[in-house]
This record gives sequence, C-alpha cells and structure tokens, in this order.
Amino acid sequence: MTRTSPHTAGSASRGQPRATMKDVAALAKVGLSTVSRVVNGDNRVSDAKTAAVLQAIRELGFRRNDSARQLRVGATQSIGLVIENVIDPFFSHLTHAVENYSLERNTLLLSASSTRDPERTRRLVLEFCARRVDGLIVTPADTEETGYLQAEMDAGTPMVFVDRPPRGIEADTVLTGDRSGAARGVAHLIRHGHRRIACVTDRGQLHTAAQRLAGYRDALDAAAIRYDPELVYSATPSVENFRTPVARMLALDNPPTAVFTGNNRSTVAILRVMAGWDTRPALVGFDDFELADALHPGVTVVAQHPAEMGRAAAEQLFRRIGGDTGPPRHTILGTTLIPRGSGEIPPSRK
Repeated sequence: MTRTSPHTAGSASRGQPRATMKDVAALAKVGLSTVSRVVNGDNRVSDAKTAAVLQAIRELGFRRNDSARQLRVGATQSIGLVIENVIDPFFSHLTHAVENYSLERNTLLLSASSTRDPERTRRLVLEFCARRVDGLIVTPADTEETGYLQAEMDAGTPMVFVDRPPRGIEADTVLTGDRSGAARGVAHLIRHGHRRIACVTDRGQLHTAAQRLAGYRDALDAAAIRYDPELVYSATPSVENFRTPVARMLALDNPPTAVFTGNNRSTVAILRVMAGWDTRPALVGFDDFELADALHPGVTVVAQHPAEMGRAAAEQLFRRIGGDTGPPRHTILGTTLIPRGSGEIPPSRK
C-alpha cells in the first residue's frame, strides 16, 4: 500500500485533510508568521523565503482560509448586487461593470435578480445582509417601500441604489437623466416635423417610466404641442400588450406619425408589432440595444450608459466601505442621442 505524505502534492484532494499554514511553514522551513505575510501580500519578506513559501503552496495545493480571516478582521471582502433581471441587456452591462470594479479590489461580487418582485427583493437584500457582505448595490422593485433597510444601514451596511431611488430612506443613488434624455429624444422627432407623437412605455408605476413620460410631456410643452392622452400607453413590454393599443392609436382620425418608446424592451416589442408594415411611423427609443444599428432603417435611440452607471455605483459603495460618512450623494448620468434613420423619417413619408 502506498501512503501519501501530508507534505506532497495532492494533500488537499478528496479524502485528505486540507493543507494548513503550518504544513506550508514546515515544508518551506520558515516560521508561521512568514507564511502569513506572504499569503497576505506583505512585502517584508526576503525573495528567497517568498520563493520557498510559494513553492510549498504549489506543492501542497494550499488555499487561504478566508472564513477565518473574515472573523479576525470583521470584513468579508464581498459585496451584494440586487438588480431587476440579469437577462436584461441594461442590467447585464451594469453587473459586468460592478464585477470588474470589485475584482480590481480583490472583492467578490454576489448578485441576484429580483424579477420585479418586492418581496423577493426584500428577501435577497436581507439574506445578503445576514451573510455580512461589506456593502450592497440595489435596484429597488417598482412599488417597494425600502424603509426597512434603514436598520441595516444604521448597523453599518452601506448601500447605493442604482437606476431607481429608494422609497422611505435617504441614501446614495446613481441614476440616468431619464427626464431630460426623453425630452431630447422627443424634441428630435419634433425637429423632423412630427406633431402627433405616440409614447409607449413600460409600467407606469416604474420610476424610470414615469420620468421618461414627464420628459415626453416637457418636449411637447416646449414646442407648444397639446398633450393627447390617447397617444400614451404604459404596460409590461410585449407584443401582446402593445399590439391592440398601437392599432387603436393608428385608427384615430388624426393618427400619430411618430412613436417614442420608453425603454429597449418597449422598442423591441413595437418593432415586432410593426413587422411587415409597408409604412412605419418614425421611431425613437430610450435605451440602445443589440442590432439596433443593423436594422433598416437603423433605430434612433437615446442611449444611457449602464456600464458607467455600474462603475459609478461601485466607486461610491467602496468609498462608503472605506469610511466615507458624508451626506447621501446623488449622481445623475447623461444620455446620448444616436440618430440612425428611424427617428429621421418625415411625417409625409409614404
């Protein structure tokens, strides 16, 4: 029978006890404190001893016990991210930016999707707090009252709210200039001769949808165009939800010649509704989306910048984790109008 020495490669394999710092110290012929310094990145160790420790770590398959370290220093080197849905391209880009920023600081990102459910959001946030993450970035659910989080913030868990502000508490936020961006997109349609402009948005109770509808009205007011509620519709974006309302708008005696959509999902749903039409109204969408430039005509959009939003939220969270106790900071990021053809179609086009 062949026995495996605790000081040979594979000691951490199945059925064998995991190698410890004492094992590394014995194999490298150095003190335990020297191993600790090398493992934790302390540069006050000679090159020769560092090389010996690293060689022993490789041979033994040693991994630092972060759980024990967390108990000593009182930090988990992890943060939580609760977003609406990771399959939404907007939130995918935001998550990727937060993840990259966290990894640059040797911090693990734990993320989860709320799927627009306030109770699920509450459960996820409190689960992350129970696991003592060092901080949280949260997109609140549509109708969620977030006052329950004040106790967690008071207990020392910093939080930054992204894309939507919290309700019932004062906290750091990173948002897009939804209202001004929407006004810019609608004004673009007005400049191209449109006076009857439909507005199709996500759920009306959603903060971003409400702000973009307000921007739509701002642009109409600035151009002295009367607001017509028959040209406005809000619902969860889908072909099924939008087909009948859009058909009803187009059947009016004075139908819309252009459409402004409130987010990328609404834009995609409207494009599917209009698939096969010989004549289409002009279109400007809020949010860029994949293949928007490959369609014919390309889709004109008011682009927000989710990666910048994610990085800004992460920067602010790490400032709080680092000890910043200043008043809540509110960051509003700008938008970019990208003309591609659909928003430049004149009203008289047949």
